[in-house]
Amino acid sequence: MTSATHIARTILDGFDAHYASFQQITAGALQRFQQADWDAVQAASRERIHYYDQRIAETTEQLRREADLAELDEPLWQQVKLAYVALLHAHRQPELAESFYNSVFCSLFHRRYFNNRNIFVRPSVSTEHIDSDAPSYRCHYPNRDGFARVIRDILTGFDLGQPFADLRLDLRNCLRFIRARYPDAGQRHQNLQLAVLNYPFFRNKAAYIIGKLINGEDETPFAVPILNDEHGGLYVDTVLAGQSELANVFSFARAYFMVNTDVPAAVVNFLHRALPCKTKADLYTAIGLQKHGKTEFYRDFLHHLKYSGDQFVTAPGIKGMVMNVFTLPSYPYVFKIIKDRFPPPKELTREQVKAKYQLVKQHDRVGRMADSWEYSQAAFPVARFSTELLEELQRESPSSIEFEDDQIIIRHLYIERRMTPLDMFIHQADDNELHHVIKGYGNALRQLAGANIFPGDMLLKNFGVTCHGRVVFYDYDEISYLTECNFRRIPAAPYPEFEMSDEPWYSVGPHDVFPEEWGSFLLNDARVRKVFLELHGELLDAEFWQQKQATVAAHGYEDVFPYARARRFSHRRDVTGPTVSATHSAAA
Repeated sequence: MTSATHIARTILDGFDAHYASFQQITAGALQRFQQADWDAVQAASRERIHYYDQRIAETTEQLRREADLAELDEPLWQQVKLAYVALLHAHRQPELAESFYNSVFCSLFHRRYFNNRNIFVRPSVSTEHIDSDAPSYRCHYPNRDGFARVIRDILTGFDLGQPFADLRLDLRNCLRFIRARYPDAGQRHQNLQLAVLNYPFFRNKAAYIIGKLINGEDETPFAVPILNDEHGGLYVDTVLAGQSELANVFSFARAYFMVNTDVPAAVVNFLHRALPCKTKADLYTAIGLQKHGKTEFYRDFLHHLKYSGDQFVTAPGIKGMVMNVFTLPSYPYVFKIIKDRFPPPKELTREQVKAKYQLVKQHDRVGRMADSWEYSQAAFPVARFSTELLEELQRESPSSIEFEDDQIIIRHLYIERRMTPLDMFIHQADDNELHHVIKGYGNALRQLAGANIFPGDMLLKNFGVTCHGRVVFYDYDEISYLTECNFRRIPAAPYPEFEMSDEPWYSVGPHDVFPEEWGSFLLNDARVRKVFLELHGELLDAEFWQQKQATVAAHGYEDVFPYARARRFSHRRDVTGPTVSATHSAAA
């Protein structure tokens, strides 16, 4: 019989192999940034997402070969868990290793065994004070050394493999920003510091320096995006500061960072103290550790269920044709289950819907597509479901649910941040709010197109407004690559009476799209029509989309950074390069 220690060692070896691969591709972000290899940046981001599931499959297969796992031997596996905890005593990523253990166990055995006796429903190892050999962050003291020297030390303290094109100009821009935003920052406080993480955060075409300004009792997070112009060296594009701006940098609607650290808990703890508006689930996910982000989310969710009493209900808004969506009013997330049948005109299968969500997971979300956590065999207390919601799920998604004692088991679901549906937001918006969200809606369409994404179903109900007022797309069953679409103008009718017919007088292929038709179903509200035509009228012209397709085909994705164009230091031209176009879209 295979010993508990051997099983525990096998699982931890699987995790260590996974994290080594994860770190290897993450460490390569520096070289890709140095070489301005933006195609490789996108490819690495997609590839890294698959590593975890691949290693879980390898580890479970190894255990099946080496041990008799036909039935769960609970006493044995409780000894396995104890042996595993002992192996984590001096481990640098114990929290991630626990999540890996959970994934292996849950791949091997029935969900009725998913409890804290067998898996890590609760963490067993504290990560509060784990750190690498070198400190995870360093502190700088402007009162002692002067702001100019401190900023220079911060900018040049990272080996990014290239010199700054004009470091003196970058320093002046940073100092002007500090003086304008924080006029009293130079006043002598006993505890004036700039604490900076020792790891650059790479995403798309930028390397971000992340830190916080400690001014007396006040702490302000900041980020400094550094770009490679591919010709003359590095430069500071802007400085971002404050909870709101950093929350956008770490948004759930953006691609994951690459951060080369052997102690992710130290990075997340630093970020969490600097950004308390973000949960640890958010932050682990933001640095590419989305599987452990799921663990952190689930633990927080169980805690919330224990200390709340409201019921799950159908999410507000117009019901979709593909998903049942419900929410817990006291909790800021929605839960999405694929329906068993889709009414016409939907022509999709369950597997195709899942593939669309995976496409979004792997793609650059450019701040305009909501990320989601995917769960299987998730248990919820039946008593917390409203009668109406239970009836809806039994009617529309019966193959996705089962009942076990006092629980409802959902075989497969997605969980996303809750947003206000755009159509509902508009219904109550004043003129300024309407202008803001319609501008954001059009910008979302533009930026998605620049990232080679066409939403397909562009009804306002398929977009949401975040708590920060940002418009984000979240309904993916009709999503496709922009380059797969055939944008056309409607040909003139051969006879006037043809225009009165219920059937089109022209042929329509499966990939044909007619933008001029959108006005009839997107802009039937006069207030919306007026603002949309003023700001985004060209989106109703097929030529706009054809030009976007040509740009994507010729140059790859357009640049979209998590800040408005107006925030960029004006002395710099846009980044250009052979594989990415030079468009910087506004963050609004």
